[in-house]
Amino acid sequence: MTGISRLHSFIVATMLLGGNCKSTLADTNQTDAARWWESAGPVPAFTVPASLREWEIKRKTIRAELVQLLGRLPPRPKAPKVEILSREDRGAYRLEKFQFDNGAGATVPGYLLLPRNAPGPSPAILYCHWHGGEYEIGKEELFQARHTPVPPGPALAQRGYVVMAIDAYCFGERDGRGPGGPTEKGSAGEMTASKFNLWIGRTLWGMMLRDDLMALDYLASRPEVDQHAIGVTGMSLGATRSWWLMALDDRLKTGVPIDCLTRYQNLIARQNLKAHGIYYFVPNLLNHFDTEAIVALLAPRPVLFLDGDQDPTSPVDGIHAIESAVRPVYQLYRQEGAFQSIVYPNQGHVYTSEMWEKTLVWFDEKLKKDR
Repeated sequence: MTGISRLHSFIVATMLLGGNCKSTLADTNQTDAARWWESAGPVPAFTVPASLREWEIKRKTIRAELVQLLGRLPPRPKAPKVEILSREDRGAYRLEKFQFDNGAGATVPGYLLLPRNAPGPSPAILYCHWHGGEYEIGKEELFQARHTPVPPGPALAQRGYVVMAIDAYCFGERDGRGPGGPTEKGSAGEMTASKFNLWIGRTLWGMMLRDDLMALDYLASRPEVDQHAIGVTGMSLGATRSWWLMALDDRLKTGVPIDCLTRYQNLIARQNLKAHGIYYFVPNLLNHFDTEAIVALLAPRPVLFLDGDQDPTSPVDGIHAIESAVRPVYQLYRQEGAFQSIVYPNQGHVYTSEMWEKTLVWFDEKLKKDR
């Protein structure tokens, strides 16, 4: 996309959104936002090769670029050293609280829910908590119906899934555990953690994903878990963690990301970068590709995206652009039905009962079908 075509796309997007384009169209006076966007240079277009063999080569290249863009992350230990802090019988499931040292200056606390009377290794769900500015909650979301229709942890465990969740950087028990010290919490702590990581050549987002991958290492190592039946899900921040993790690690066999399928160029065109926190931004990413290239790495594994068309975090035109770009990749594998994206009309950033029911059905079909 050239600078001119990019500006044209910005103008069209603004018109579609009902914006005032008089100064841009009539007098050729660009808005400041349009000038920023035009001068940034083109985002490389994502193209799908004609053959599966060519795509597999390209897939390795995209994943390698993605890892590099996250920054100079510390090497991940082969196996996290986990300390079990407590065990509790909750009837339908056993609850373990644990923590591990991430080898990068932080202790990562988490919960593991183990279903009772499982006949053998069980399917498992890595549950990624959301953001919402609710830094004090983190992994406790498992036991709340604050944003999900029911407390997701017990509901999934009662359905036969091993469930794991950890506190991401700056959340839950890690709020106030950053480089700014214990008095710096919430968004201030998140900002400091982002600054610190950028200064030493990595991203906070990369470090968050690294912790999630360490949690996945631990989850897959548990004898109660079927290593070939692990899924991932979450809403908002949890959704973005989910599809990035699937892009980075093939051990995740399926996922249901809720309310955050964001194409970055469309977010810029809608002048809504404020919808996402600083933790989320990866320097130089748009000089390589946009979201569709990342989501394409999920193929041929099944994934179900659930979003609302009025969600400010995920412009609907961007969702449809991702859908159009990724479906041909699934077609190369002859797995067209494995990529599902449902966009609910007149719905914002909300996790509905219908979404929850579809999530349960999806995981049962994809993780229990051979059991």
